[in-house]
Amino acid sequence: MTVSLRLGPLLRHVDPTSATVWVETDAPCRARILVDGREAASAPTFTVHGHHYAVCELTGLQPGSRLPYEVLLDDTPVWPEPDSPLPPSVVRTPAPDAPTRLLYGSCHTPTGDSPEGLVRHGPDMLRATARRLAREPVEDNLLLLLIGDQVYADEVQEPMRELLRRVREEDPADGAPDDEVVRYDEYAELYRQAWSDPQVRWLLSTVPTLMVFDDHDIRDDWNTSAAWRRAMDALPWWRTRITSGLGAYWVYQHLGNLSPADRDADPVWARIRDRGSDAGDVLDAFAWRAHDEPSSYRWSHRVDAGSVRVLVTDTRCGRALGGQEGPERSILGPDGHAWLDAHLTGGHEHVVVASTVPVLLPPAVQHLEAWNEAVCEGAWGGWARGPAERVRQALDLEHWGAFQHSFRRLGEGVRALCGGERGPAPSTVLFLSGDVHFSYLARTDGAEGDLPAGSPGGAAPAPDERRTRVAQLVSSPLCNQLPLPLRRSARLSASWPFTAAGRVLTWLARVPRPWLRWRLDGPPYFGNTIGEVVFDGPDAEAVWYHCPEAGQDVLPHVYRRVAV
Repeated sequence: MTVSLRLGPLLRHVDPTSATVWVETDAPCRARILVDGREAASAPTFTVHGHHYAVCELTGLQPGSRLPYEVLLDDTPVWPEPDSPLPPSVVRTPAPDAPTRLLYGSCHTPTGDSPEGLVRHGPDMLRATARRLAREPVEDNLLLLLIGDQVYADEVQEPMRELLRRVREEDPADGAPDDEVVRYDEYAELYRQAWSDPQVRWLLSTVPTLMVFDDHDIRDDWNTSAAWRRAMDALPWWRTRITSGLGAYWVYQHLGNLSPADRDADPVWARIRDRGSDAGDVLDAFAWRAHDEPSSYRWSHRVDAGSVRVLVTDTRCGRALGGQEGPERSILGPDGHAWLDAHLTGGHEHVVVASTVPVLLPPAVQHLEAWNEAVCEGAWGGWARGPAERVRQALDLEHWGAFQHSFRRLGEGVRALCGGERGPAPSTVLFLSGDVHFSYLARTDGAEGDLPAGSPGGAAPAPDERRTRVAQLVSSPLCNQLPLPLRRSARLSASWPFTAAGRVLTWLARVPRPWLRWRLDGPPYFGNTIGEVVFDGPDAEAVWYHCPEAGQDVLPHVYRRVAV
């Protein structure tokens, strides 16, 4: 029987001497990676709930390598596909002295060639980026960060919706909704549909990619509050959903984030890889524990790309939700904060904190979230807690501003980093985010005298004195544009009257003043975008690409380019 490639290849973690290639197949086999006609790596598949995967590790590579590769399953060539108009897929290892480019984005709804999908969701920026990169040489260290909502488990499109209707007729799955995925098989199909478009598939095969979940990878507003979690835990189908969602995320997204050494040290990987039979029960037990005991597993991960340190944070699964559940409310949880503090260190030219939800929102929204958290915690008395919780869930008030303990702790770490207390200060500290379905740049204006003089808004430094620039960059969505009524609300949130009203609310709720002042640099943009940051020496340049017109073959254009 001939084995076929069901999904992939995906080029995942890459460092100067190694690279990871992930594939899904339709039967057990040995996956082989060929470079220059010779086998560079191979691995047997492992099986989870009847699905078969392989992780191939290319080691002993040279920094700055550019290696076209092929994929064989046993002895059958399966990649590149015959007659593909796209260039060969290439393994690129970072060169120590080359500039680094980070592409980033979130919120991707696959539309394929559907005219209805194009009208409703807008041009697909992953597909557009593939078309751009297929036409231009890539000389820099290039990395793609997919920071949340890689799949929409709770807002599925056709034909996934039709498949779920048929499945639910045969087995209702404890009353699960017929327009949301619940089981592992359904998640596997959801990922296949999200990443099977030929252009998206080529992009993910040739650009090293890091990923992290946001809420829709599991469910909208995942872990907003203790009340939200109690309501979900009471649903009879939720245990299957959270187990399947986290398990599928580990297989399809997280496993490839790890370096070969980190993967070998991962106890889940060792048990699944060495099982010798279907390891679905192992994955299910792990996923439920990761949900039930967030400290049992760390989803955050780090990569150093040239002179850039990238810290990809888990702002969802590891949350501490307060109430009677244990630690103080925290968007990272105590272990997540400890991990971030340990890696938020100097000695790098640039430090990037990838957070799916923005750290610095438009100030009016930030004030609203801080006020709401305080009222939910009793700042206005017990009578106001219930209404405030309903407002929190109705308006999705669950970003960093709604976790003031975390917001202040991150601020303390950034202040120490910028002040040289954690080693030589970087040139920039950048927060890269998505989630909100509009794109913007927020620049810091100073921090109550805490950031070094010469930071934006502070005193001018001496010509030879190095100062750190701190900014928030948001690029969202990749393909899921915001409806017009919500665009109007977002514009209002950036206006000064709403900002002033927010300040009054936080004062009335006795919320401490924020650790940092910031402002939006220009109005938000509501079309689909993919962001890019180019790091070259101490300089950083932010670029946003969009497609100004519809069309399946339209190339992306620069919407905005600005020095950070």
